[in-house]
Amino acid sequence: MSDLSKIKKPIEVEFKEFQTFFKSLMRSDIKLLNIVIKYLLRQKGKQLRPILVLLTAKLLGEINKSTYIGATMIELMHTATLVHDDVVDNANKRRGMFSINALWKNKIAVLMGDYLLSKGLLISVENKEFDFLQEISQTVKQMSEGELLQIEKSRKLDINENIYYEIIKKKTAVLLSACTVLGAKSVKATTQQINLARELGENLGMAFQIKDDLFDIQKINNTGKPSGNDLQEKKITLPLIYSLQNANDKQKKQILKLIGKSKKNKDDIDKIYKFISEKKGVEYATKVMNNYIDKAFKILNDFPDNTAKDSYKLLINYISERKK
Repeated sequence: MSDLSKIKKPIEVEFKEFQTFFKSLMRSDIKLLNIVIKYLLRQKGKQLRPILVLLTAKLLGEINKSTYIGATMIELMHTATLVHDDVVDNANKRRGMFSINALWKNKIAVLMGDYLLSKGLLISVENKEFDFLQEISQTVKQMSEGELLQIEKSRKLDINENIYYEIIKKKTAVLLSACTVLGAKSVKATTQQINLARELGENLGMAFQIKDDLFDIQKINNTGKPSGNDLQEKKITLPLIYSLQNANDKQKKQILKLIGKSKKNKDDIDKIYKFISEKKGVEYATKVMNNYIDKAFKILNDFPDNTAKDSYKLLINYISERKK
């Protein structure tokens, strides 16, 4: 049994019901839309985000229709952002399959992302889940801010540790905290429990993104993205930030010059890898990631003991130990 299968064990039945619920809402009278949606459903990844919604609900109560609506909104919004990201990044592959823009070109991909996002917002209105609507709208706003801040800093190459944390909080952590909040709210959790759920999701999100950034500086990784992708896009992540902070002016200038190149060859990337290795950037980033993991475990201790809590422990470990 895989790690994710073990994590899903307490919500196995409900997760199947969610998938049926999700697919039923994705039907359309427009033939092209149905073709693209069918392809997207084949492209689905680990579905970690709806798992988080359902697991949080199970942790604090009984999963219900409101939980499925919350999980559906999250999955639609997340999928929409991935479709749009592939257009922005001119990416031809997603999870080992051709991206929507690669098969149907940018116009259809952008419209598809817009459709998924509006569909998620509409589901909340139709079911009078206005609290969910506010949460999702805030999340989309912050994610956009995070992406734009990262673009700004990649152009200026003037990022520091605090700005990096702000970027990954907005880019990634707010989405995972939205998962835990919607899960908690769907079972009418107390205000204190909802606040704890938000904090739990945020710490998981911070750890998740740092782990992703560590994947990028591995010569071989299983994420489906080429190593050094962030470096090619001039994204300066935590291992590199720490290394630059601990370099002399000459080293810093040399590395920033390499990063600033519009096209980096293998030799350029290897030099940056070597620099990060010498300055112990990976070790530092791993330590910071583990601090967020420890915080998540500490927060989880305040929740009731049940099978969902046991699965949550596996999930926290999975985020820090995953191979892709």
